[in-house]
Amino acid sequence: MAHDLLTAVRELTPELTARAAEIERARELPADLLDRLRAAGCFRMFVPRSHGGYELDLRTGMAVLETLARADGSTGWTVMIGAETPHLLALLSRERFDKLYAAGPDVVVAGGFAPQGRAELADGGFQVSGRWAFASGSRHADWIFGNCLLTADGQPLPGADGGPPETRSMLFPAERVTVVDTWHVLGLRGTGSHDVVVDSAFCPAEASFDLFTGRPCLPGPGFVAPLAQFVLHLGAVAVGIAQGALDDMTDLLTGDRQRLYARQPLADSPSFRIHLGRADLNVRAARTLLADLADELWAACARDPERIPALQPTISAALPWVTEQAIDAVATCYRAAGGGAARDSSPLQRRFRDIHTFAQHAAAAEGWLGNNGAHLLGRPVTLAY
Repeated sequence: MAHDLLTAVRELTPELTARAAEIERARELPADLLDRLRAAGCFRMFVPRSHGGYELDLRTGMAVLETLARADGSTGWTVMIGAETPHLLALLSRERFDKLYAAGPDVVVAGGFAPQGRAELADGGFQVSGRWAFASGSRHADWIFGNCLLTADGQPLPGADGGPPETRSMLFPAERVTVVDTWHVLGLRGTGSHDVVVDSAFCPAEASFDLFTGRPCLPGPGFVAPLAQFVLHLGAVAVGIAQGALDDMTDLLTGDRQRLYARQPLADSPSFRIHLGRADLNVRAARTLLADLADELWAACARDPERIPALQPTISAALPWVTEQAIDAVATCYRAAGGGAARDSSPLQRRFRDIHTFAQHAAAAEGWLGNNGAHLLGRPVTLAY
């Protein structure tokens, strides 16, 4: 199944690259492309085999996401979000999970991780209001969730042992959620990452879950430590965008391209060769780091879950480092390509905008590097930066 999915995705990549500008203009994936990605199995790659999915391992899933992002950053990102659906739904009860997948494996969830809603305790569940930003793929999602601050009589519920107030995610059918068209941005324009709004809607307790401490209802390493796996998925998309820029650059140089006032073709410039060689090696290093961490995490999820907390500081620090390497590689290509790269029609301009927009994600913030430093020093590690 893994080989079949990778083959199907590779066959789609020329069309994805050719339609990247169209995807940007639409600010979401066109319906026919979504259908083809769905038919290829992209949205079921992590769904358990017991429910009609492929149940891919972490490394193989990352290879799929990198391949898609290499063709088009918005496609890689959108598929990543949709493919992570079973990780989230596995935090519900097994009975609820089974019902959600009863009609087939291609269920898609979108939503917001930041606690930008309030969920008031009510009989049998919660009364929910909120507005969540950056809900990628919200227009084609089947279900939408929003993370909420839990309240009673309007007051936040205190966390355990003096910790932050309690939060919990609320899941709604997409038709009960309003999507507000807000996605007018620098890059990753085709991800449809609009705001989603819920206004005083009831969510039954069984349709809520804990993003951060919830336990999966399914067996298998693919559903352990989902947030750590999500970080590595993000890294694969960043590497894909950077590799795509390197591809674009080498394609650009096939005809002895020479910039105005330059003494020689760019491909013959020793300085450019050094910069391009460094960029290629940095992207390879980023890919290798992600692969090594994925293998470590997967082994821990399968055989030694108690080891996961010791891996998390390094995993959280890996994404900002990988993002830095990706930005440098894309910038090297963009600068070298000359004035033509500034045009909207340039794929390098799109890569440049995509990776800089990617870098604004909270999980790619530089502060996460401090977690790894604290871990190395034996000091307390905090999840926030």
